[in-house]
Amino acid sequence: MKISSTYIVIGIAVLGVALLLWSSTAEKKSSEVQAGTYTQFAQCLKEKGASFYGAFWCPHCQEQKALFGDAVSELPYIECSTDDKQGQTQVCIDQEIKGYPTWKFTDGSILNGLVPLQTLAEKTSCTLPL
Repeated sequence: MKISSTYIVIGIAVLGVALLLWSSTAEKKSSEVQAGTYTQFAQCLKEKGASFYGAFWCPHCQEQKALFGDAVSELPYIECSTDDKQGQTQVCIDQEIKGYPTWKFTDGSILNGLVPLQTLAEKTSCTLPL
């Protein structure tokens, strides 16, 4: 009886280690696939004249940026907050930005809040990577 329970405990331990290794490998592969995936998409948004207005302290702006992975530096992002978080930059005052994030498009339309990538693709005719 002792031998079979030992085998069960060993089997469970091996299975647990295997699951942990598989999970970390799957996460790594997922992040590798995402690396660079949205660079062309972000560049296209900029080329099509889309503008993304946000504030460094805004959690929804951070979520929006995170959707682009490491292509965040390619976004047509305009910082609206002053360093002290108390005011707004002149460009955002001039554009009448009232909340964050705000996306403006060349057709004059505006989208507020976290915007799905599919919606950005539809608004700009940019190809969203698969």
